[in-house]
Amino acid sequence: HDIVSIKKVIPPLNWYAVIDFCAFSPEDIKITIGNLPGNINHYVYFSTCSVYKSSLDLPYYEDSPKLSEPLPGPAGEYAYNKLLAEIELSIQCRKTNIPYTIFRPAFVYGQFNYAPRESYFFDLILNGKSIPFPQKCLALFQLVFVRDVANICIRSLGNEKVYNDCFNLSCHELISYEKLINTLKIVSGICIKVDEMDVSEVNRKNIPLPFPMEQHELYSGLKIADTLNYTYTPFLKGMQEAFNFYKKYSSG
Repeated sequence: HDIVSIKKVIPPLNWYAVIDFCAFSPEDIKITIGNLPGNINHYVYFSTCSVYKSSLDLPYYEDSPKLSEPLPGPAGEYAYNKLLAEIELSIQCRKTNIPYTIFRPAFVYGQFNYAPRESYFFDLILNGKSIPFPQKCLALFQLVFVRDVANICIRSLGNEKVYNDCFNLSCHELISYEKLINTLKIVSGICIKVDEMDVSEVNRKNIPLPFPMEQHELYSGLKIADTLNYTYTPFLKGMQEAFNFYKKYSSG
């Protein structure tokens, strides 16, 4: 947001691509495109799968209905502002003739993940504590391995096949809490202790389980996979790599 510093520090070069993980509002998009010195040849914006309006028609595709207003709570404001940023990006890029690509990742997991998703469970396992397990939880969700996010992004740079379009990033595997726990047992090689409880008890105790328990969150990631002829990392393989990395470096 410091426009003076942007113009002072960043040189006026011919930028092969701008990869934007940071814009959370339409104003952020305007500032970057309006003040970044030099020319932008491709603008890649990371949005979120949370931009879709809640529906029973699953999975969500790129053209599924979007939010029309913020949902209650901070997450709702975040998702709606990301959607408005997407809209602003398309407007600004049309004005300036800059090709753009919008990525909407599902739950991202893997190395350097600052969100306490898989690391929440890794910490419990490595400290010998029991894992909260919501009984009769039928909700299904999908994730995407961080290496896939990076590889898809790299393959997309300067690639006309993805210009002026939006793509979900989501592995096709359907994950439940039961499948998640079983996968954790395999990748850790540890006899995991499980504390079974009702979903209502999880909510009452404010246990910070990171994935949905009461409704499905399913997103089709086939469009980008077909466009780039890309194969997502299997969940078991990705979690094994993520656990090995976390175990090696988390205590260091």
